[in-house]
Amino acid sequence: MGAQIRVYRNKISSTKSMKKIFKAMEMIATSRINKSRQKVAAARPYANALTRAVSQVATQHNVSHVLTTRTDDVRRSAVVIMTSDRGLAGSYSSNVLKEAESLMELLREQGKDVKVYLVGRKAQAYFDFRRRPFERNWTGDTDNAKAELARELREVLVGDLETPYEDGGVDEIHVVYTVFRSMVVQEPRVLRLLPLEVVDANALTDEVAREYEDIEESGHNFEFEPNPEEFLDAVLPRYIDARLYSCLANAATSELAARQRAMKSAGDNADELIKKYTRLMNNARQAEITTELTEIVSGAEAL
Repeated sequence: MGAQIRVYRNKISSTKSMKKIFKAMEMIATSRINKSRQKVAAARPYANALTRAVSQVATQHNVSHVLTTRTDDVRRSAVVIMTSDRGLAGSYSSNVLKEAESLMELLREQGKDVKVYLVGRKAQAYFDFRRRPFERNWTGDTDNAKAELARELREVLVGDLETPYEDGGVDEIHVVYTVFRSMVVQEPRVLRLLPLEVVDANALTDEVAREYEDIEESGHNFEFEPNPEEFLDAVLPRYIDARLYSCLANAATSELAARQRAMKSAGDNADELIKKYTRLMNNARQAEITTELTEIVSGAEAL
């Protein structure tokens, strides 16, 4: 009986230690979530302005550009998967990977090759474990969006888009990431990043443009010096940087929110386990005491 009490005591001690870790990680995520949400909010107006500028230029001028011209015969697609570096964030990474698997299956059914680019150690571990190939991977600070990573991603992706198919180039680029809606709701989403769907600026329906008023029709078209093509050459890379940074910021905020929620749930479960083991330990101690009293009484009666 004493051994059983020691087992329960060890379980209570280890659960309390784990609870401290859960609480610490919950507090860290809570302290960083507000700053990350501010990044998401700050990235939206800039991306919105660039989106509308590009859309207006492309609709008012019949401009053909490598980043806006959609190939009818798409033979190879690039898929960027954004997960986390660390675990203890509930189903955050697994939801993104599930969405990415559905996308890749759909692309292959359409007869397209798929090149995979990974952000986060969870995605890398997922592909390494299954011995599946990927083109490149980036790790570190997935819960802290950085503009430098967005620029590096853009350089690699645009370089592959401009490379001929025979040399390993791609015809379109998709990004699988998580959109931060609220502290409770984070949704995995697929964004076709390139080539750009050029539409009227007032027809934009994604999260970048949803919260802004319509653009009034102007009486004349914009005039450019030297020409719209060079304007797009200068603006489109910045637009792609802004969209990729927005994806990274949403993913980072979603990761922190998921980790905060998961750690709070784990801490609550730890409290329940401690209560359960304490009750079982007390029952075992009471049973041991009762047994000892019974033995004493039985011995006294025998005398």
